[in-house]
Amino acid sequence: MSDQDHGDQAFRKDSLYGRWPELTHGGALSFLRRKYTEDLNGADVAVSGIPYDCATTYRPGARLGPRAIRAASVQLAELKAFPFGFDPFDHLAVIDTGDCFVDSHYPSQVIDTIQSHIARILDANVLPMCFGGDHFITYPILRAIADKHGPVALVHFDAHCDTWDDDGERFDHGSMFLRAKNEGLLDVANSVQVGIRTYNDSDHGFDILSSPWIHKNGVDATIAAIRQRVGDTKVYLTFDIDCLDPAFAPGTGTPVSGGLSSAQALDIVRGLGALNFVGMDVVEVSPAYDVSEITAIAAASIAHDLLCLLAEKKGAVRKPIGR
Repeated sequence: MSDQDHGDQAFRKDSLYGRWPELTHGGALSFLRRKYTEDLNGADVAVSGIPYDCATTYRPGARLGPRAIRAASVQLAELKAFPFGFDPFDHLAVIDTGDCFVDSHYPSQVIDTIQSHIARILDANVLPMCFGGDHFITYPILRAIADKHGPVALVHFDAHCDTWDDDGERFDHGSMFLRAKNEGLLDVANSVQVGIRTYNDSDHGFDILSSPWIHKNGVDATIAAIRQRVGDTKVYLTFDIDCLDPAFAPGTGTPVSGGLSSAQALDIVRGLGALNFVGMDVVEVSPAYDVSEITAIAAASIAHDLLCLLAEKKGAVRKPIGR
């Protein structure tokens, strides 16, 4: 093997497709070893970190989430995707644009900074995949998404509804989806919340698939319910890692018992390939509370499998893999 075809492909490889061997324990840490670049030409998906966590209501630290998710992705970049049986990057051009420069010392600029960052990606007709950061980051992302696509359906994985009372001004990762609804960013009639296990006096029009309901009815019924609710509407998928039970995701700011297992969540995500995605994020990974990277690994795996769904839309074909 020559020095020309292995190692540090994040900044050495020219093509956005395919991959070459890396040391899992070394090398440049882009997400899934994709090329680090701000050049959006030819890209299908732009991965971007949004390292902001000043809207948290309990434990901080999610600003370090993007870094942790990238580091946790190294083994996923080694082999063909499980259980898909293909290399998604044979079909899908994915870049890592690094992190949005969010200066939390200027809170009045945070929303506009994130919105402008995502608008640039959307203006190039590239799909954004973002890593939080706390869940408030999804609000300015949705503002950019709605400017491009109009109101979109939301598929929202979470322990919390995030639709508690909102005054239109506060920075709170528990109320921004009510604000998004009130501002007309969301097509609530086609939106669904998955894994919820906290109480709100109103569902605000969202279809709620609670965690107990999912445990009782199973993965297949959950996938069917999501598909039926969303239909062919343009959809933004947001995955708060605290949708998982703390046994599977301790490294998060507001853990709630009784959640999904990582296996359940991955099975559900893998069944959503028919949806018309216009953007997606994985948020609320707080590595200071993690154990052996299990939260970051779960987050990286969810993001990886979402990319595999997009690769299928570009022609990748799942292959049988035992029973």
